[in-house]
Amino acid sequence: MHGALTAVGPRPSTYHGIVADLPEPDASAIELTTLLGALADEQRLTIVRELASLGEAACGMIDLGVSKATRSHHFKVLRESGVTTTRTEGTRRWVSLRRDDLDGRFPGLLDALLAAQPAA
Repeated sequence: MHGALTAVGPRPSTYHGIVADLPEPDASAIELTTLLGALADEQRLTIVRELASLGEAACGMIDLGVSKATRSHHFKVLRESGVTTTRTEGTRRWVSLRRDDLDGRFPGLLDALLAAQPAA
């Protein structure tokens, strides 16, 4: 079984007035196979590259040319695999890379991924 997802820090989200935490794994629970699975999608790699460039972005700021539901799914996969973290501010969700956690757990992996050229 993959590492359990837990809410990390005080990151409540609100959905129709209901407060819930967005699950993401602790740094020590990020598994390489789960991480690589999340990064094996070109849309999610685009998100990672954009976040590396921007630092932090609201979910809707990164245009993938897909439906809102599909975009949300990609962000969820990245968060639940430990690639990103999400904080809620009002009605916006701000996403950033968990660079320190990923570099600590898998040194050089994120840099190698970002240095690789996207498929043409």
